[in-house]
Amino acid sequence: MCFYSTRMHFVCLSCRAAWKGTATSRGPGRCPQCRAELIDAGADLAVPKRRDDAGWRALEAVIRSGLTFHGGCCGTGPGYRPRTPREVRDRLALAERTGMPVEKALAVVDPTMTDRYGPRGKESGHPGSRTGARHHR
Repeated sequence: MCFYSTRMHFVCLSCRAAWKGTATSRGPGRCPQCRAELIDAGADLAVPKRRDDAGWRALEAVIRSGLTFHGGCCGTGPGYRPRTPREVRDRLALAERTGMPVEKALAVVDPTMTDRYGPRGKESGHPGSRTGARHHR
């Protein structure tokens, strides 16, 4: 039996605050502190602490790119999301280098694995990959 929460995180990036609620009740609504529109970030969001500047900068970059934390059924979550500004920078550099859309680049687990042979390059056994180099000696 699948269980997936119907309570979503609604985030105000300017206040660095999040609330849980159902998306069907009245939509995301407005922030009670600044009256800005709340963003439906999904049920699988791990909200950073309010004083975690780096975590909120990374979360803002992810949400502004269009990625959310909506999972699926049977334990399938939203996939990888960067948690630090450095992880965001690495993935933005990947997007610039390869022409990959920013939304897809931010969801890449390891940006070094996508340069030459695609998203599974180092696991694919190609001669330039780590696993391939060991097998072709």
